Amino acid sequence: MSEIARNVRLWFVPGGIRDEGGTPDYRFSLANERTFLAWLRTSLALIGGGFAVDQFLPDLRWEWRAGLALGLLAAGVLCALRAVNHWVRCERAMRRGEDLPVSRFPALLSIGVALVAVAMVVVVVAGWGP
Repeated sequence: MSEIARNVRLWFVPGGIRDEGGTPDYRFSLANERTFLAWLRTSLALIGGGFAVDQFLPDLRWEWRAGLALGLLAAGVLCALRAVNHWVRCERAMRRGEDLPVSRFPALLSIGVALVAVAMVVVVVAGWGP
């Protein structure tokens, strides 16, 4: 089974993680869970921002409104999926006594949010009207 398929399977059957390695210090597992929850809060904030742009900026040109809203919503979806994947990967690494996995996702998410922010600055400077 490929590593990606195994990780996705563990999203839905997290007890399968116990089949690998030894039990890590519970503090580390709980810290991993808090990180997962922080990623979910970020995901919810991005999704809320996407809905806010769509609902509360009706005078904004449709193309801008839809683009910004969809960008934020997509970032929220990716963030939620990445959160669970990162949680599984870290938990497996801790159980096997390996280094924690590295990820480019935080940098990509930051760049995406920065691009949306720059687009919002352009919208504000250019005006909202059609």
